[in-house]
Amino acid sequence: MALELSTEDKLEYQFNPVTGGSINFKVRAPNDAHIALTTGNYESEPMYEVFIGGWGNTKSVIRRNRTKPDVAEADTPDVLNAGEYRGFWIRWQGGMVTVGREGDAAAFLTYEDPEPFGITHYGVCTGWGATGSWKIEGHAKELQTADKLEYTFHPVATGCLEFEFCGPSNCHLSLTSDARETDPMYEFILGGWENTASVIRYKRQQPDKLRVDTPNLVSANEFRRFCLSWNNGLVTVRSGGFNGPVLLEWQDTNPKFPVTHIGIRTAWGATGKWKLYQGQNKGGARQPAKSTVLPAAGSPAGGWVPPTGGSACWVDASNGEVPPNALSGGKDGDEELFVGRARHEGALIPGKVVPSHGVCYVAWGGGEHGVQEYQVLCSCNGTWVPTQGANIPAGALPAGETEDGEPLFVGRTEHEGTVTVGKVQASHGVCYIPYAGEEMGFDTYEVLVSNQ
Repeated sequence: MALELSTEDKLEYQFNPVTGGSINFKVRAPNDAHIALTTGNYESEPMYEVFIGGWGNTKSVIRRNRTKPDVAEADTPDVLNAGEYRGFWIRWQGGMVTVGREGDAAAFLTYEDPEPFGITHYGVCTGWGATGSWKIEGHAKELQTADKLEYTFHPVATGCLEFEFCGPSNCHLSLTSDARETDPMYEFILGGWENTASVIRYKRQQPDKLRVDTPNLVSANEFRRFCLSWNNGLVTVRSGGFNGPVLLEWQDTNPKFPVTHIGIRTAWGATGKWKLYQGQNKGGARQPAKSTVLPAAGSPAGGWVPPTGGSACWVDASNGEVPPNALSGGKDGDEELFVGRARHEGALIPGKVVPSHGVCYVAWGGGEHGVQEYQVLCSCNGTWVPTQGANIPAGALPAGETEDGEPLFVGRTEHEGTVTVGKVQASHGVCYIPYAGEEMGFDTYEVLVSNQ
């Protein structure tokens, strides 16, 4: 979910909490889009400032503690536009701060801070004759739960979810392989037993796998932040967010299902208000060893260096173009869907080319994203092989990689009368497809296997 806001022509930051080590946003402004990274919801030192399109929309910089000289600088003529939204990302980890354009893996600003600090908030503003309109991705989905033992389910696209909860007790969550209670499943009760204890439960059975005394963990008067992560059977709950202390942790020594949904509920006299933060943190996902993926056709822009290996032919295309000998991978009504891939948020993602829409749709961060410039798989001698979970058949065609370097394969599945092409991510054990604006995960699917 994107947060939309406007900034006036005055250098006053509007602050919001961060949900991980990055922010992705779009801004429409003639010049001087400013972003602050701080330790609180106000200007304070230490802090970083990123000025995009400053000095009359001619250059961009990173500044530390509001002092010169700037710690990073780049010429960026016409990087902003008053008439259209331009997308950017900012990432930070271990003192390394990078800034790049949406769709580019390479940063145009980089700074390594010898004295890094913890970032909890970001602020945005405009100035120097500019006003701005902003769309900031990954903000909270706000929900409420009644006093009844009934989960409501929501898809998850990564191995980590931050959330905030406001309620007197009994904050219940589940991790499942479908949008319903499944067997097996993980359950987490935070602030149960009148807000005195918390547990991890497996298959809805007792005894609990772990029980910890947690007096006054949740509150009916304020939101408290937590982070739930899952990583190859290791399930962890942290208090305070992604970098907070571990509250609960249990290792499933024989994990048997891929996590595709999270359920939330309240009960035993409690109702709850929730804020779910999706689409930014990837920290809970297992990072397997890198695999080779097919090289891009031509010389990609933006400094991207594609991995090497493979023999299939990826052909550059745009705006609905379908090159000769393109591989048809699915159907939506009477329209053929072709196997494509596109860059999005630093990843190279297999997806579906829909000629009538003029884009290649890819699944990322819980949503469906249409990309006008993409590549199409051509002259491929392959077979679609049925599989499920994390079972990737021998010879599966590697076609991309996540922003963290995990290989992605071409998959497809039937849904709502369509056969839709998407990405297979082995560490999650599912095929994600872009459909109806969402990223949807399926643990039964087909993988494209090369016969070459």
